[in-house]
This record gives sequence, C-alpha cells and structure tokens, in this order.
Amino acid sequence: MLRVVDVRRVGRAVRALRIRRGWRQEDLARQARLARSVVGRVERGEQAGLTLDAVAAVAEALGARVYLDLRWDGEGLDRLLDEGHATLVDRVVAWLRAHGWEVAVEASFAIGGERGSIDILAWHPVRRALAVFEVKSVTPDMQAMLYGLDRKGRLGPGLARSKGWAARTAARILVLWDTRTNRRRIERHGESVRAALPAGTREVVAWLRDPSEPPPAGVWFVTDVGGMDAMGVRRRRVRVRRA
Repeated sequence: MLRVVDVRRVGRAVRALRIRRGWRQEDLARQARLARSVVGRVERGEQAGLTLDAVAAVAEALGARVYLDLRWDGEGLDRLLDEGHATLVDRVVAWLRAHGWEVAVEASFAIGGERGSIDILAWHPVRRALAVFEVKSVTPDMQAMLYGLDRKGRLGPGLARSKGWAARTAARILVLWDTRTNRRRIERHGESVRAALPAGTREVVAWLRDPSEPPPAGVWFVTDVGGMDAMGVRRRRVRVRRA
C-alpha cells in the first residue's frame, strides 16, 4: 500500500522546489513530460490516479529523487533481494567461464584513496581483454549507477594488473534481468544511458564471445527463466535472439 507514504509532504517539497526555480506548473509539466493537471495533483498530495513513475518524473525534472522503501518481515526482504542479485551474478559468472573468461567476484579495490568493489571483474587471457560488470537485479538510481560504473571502469585495469592481468582493452557492462520494468526504466533515461552505454545486448554478448574487437560500453539484459523463477520475477515474453 502506498498510503504509508506522506504524499502531502512530497507535494509541498515539489512545490517549494518549483517556486525556487521560478517555474510555473506548466513549466514543470513540460520538463517532466506530463500534463499540468498531473503536476497539480502531485503538489496537492492527491494520491488517487497518480503513479510512481509520474512522481519520479516530477522529482527528476527538479533535480531531486524519490525513494520508495518497501518493508516486509524485517530482514527477510533483504535476504530475498540479496538472493536476486546473487542469482544474477551466478548466471553471468557461469556464462563467462564457459566462454573462456577468468572471473573475480566482488573484487575490492583501494586505489589512490578510492575504495569499493566491482561486482564482476573478468579477464580473457587469449585476447588480453578485461570486462568490468555492474550487476543489478532491479533498475538502479541511474545517475549514481552511471557514475559508479564509469569510476569502476577507470579503476578496473589497475586492479586487474594487481592480479597479473595485463589487459589491452576494457569493457564496461551493466547487467540487468530482462524484464519489462527494467527495460521501461532504462528507456526513461534513454539519452543519458545511450551516451554512457551505447551498446545493446547483442553487441555486448557478441564481444564477450570473442573479445577481439574494440571493447563495448553497454547494457546486457539477461533472460534466464530458471533464475527469474527462483526470484519470483515474471519474465518478458520475447524471443531470445542468439548472437
């Protein structure tokens, strides 16, 4: 139920940010690509007829973000989400190893004062190619994710050298389950995603099969019926194209 969300407070915040920018409701509606009446309902805190996508679009147009926290049975939900991420990582790692890649999972780094970890760092010894993977079971905060992947892509070759992997090229790849929701949310940020990660699934998979060409930066939508069924995720009903 969304009634636990203080929609009136969200509405007041949206109105305050709009006024601070000197915008009318019409201006905000144009930036958010919504009808002015929708912006009005958001500002008045009227929940009926509003969607989360609409509220998020209004917030993003103002340079803000909306966070939805779903709670269920305490830590039980955290375990379920962790399982979804782990399942996706397992599927990708198994595929990479079957195609000649050496893999490090949760590869931690501390380089030049920057600390963190890379979900999957993969090395192809024949082609001397490196791939840096950011794995998300659900669509992330795109701006933060793009920044993080760019940062890890920059630091990945240094981490690889510490493992004795002298890479000539390095790819940056975002991995997501192939669901309608994930594709819709990626498309909502289409311009920024295409600018940072222009390659699609077919191009990414083709390169991973034979990383002899220049490395891509792209999004890999993984369709895995068994993995998604284990998570309770409904798969998209599409034909899987083979590279």
